[in-house]
Amino acid sequence: MAKLKLGVIVGSNRKESINRKLAQALAGLGSDAFEATFIQIDDLPMYNQDHENPVPAPVARFKSEVEASQALLFVSPEHSRSIPAVLKNAIDWGMRPWGKTSWPDKPAAIIGASPGVISTAVVQQHLRAVLGDQGLHLVGGEAYIQFKPEMIDAAHEVADPNVKTFLKAFVDKFAGFAGKLAA
Repeated sequence: MAKLKLGVIVGSNRKESINRKLAQALAGLGSDAFEATFIQIDDLPMYNQDHENPVPAPVARFKSEVEASQALLFVSPEHSRSIPAVLKNAIDWGMRPWGKTSWPDKPAAIIGASPGVISTAVVQQHLRAVLGDQGLHLVGGEAYIQFKPEMIDAAHEVADPNVKTFLKAFVDKFAGFAGKLAA
């Protein structure tokens, strides 16, 4: 079976984001099922309905990349117990202009990492509500990763064998789910 085109959206614009590191590791673990493309969101202007016609060039690029994806992986930190502003902004642009949403009917998964014990539980709950409302089909289950500096090496390999097993199972479950919807 052909690999699915996976759009990876990292909910952080931080250069050394631990969620970006997690996303890169997941892309590697899922390389047998997915052809991953990282979709940039940090260049999107703040959403403003006044700027919908025509949409700014970065927004047109973003929407095109989302639409070209057969499945979407959201890897996000939690900011102030909710969705980071840069990610919420991208979600808003993806659904606009009215009637031209880029989100519906795509399989999607949500995961996140944090140094804290409760990790990204709240943002994942909020993302499920927001993304489900956009018509995305969200894979069941939750994945909260307590990030430790030695967990992922410079080559984006997961060093901890227990974490690697968990993440591989997460990716495999998502690949099966996405494959069924794509068929």
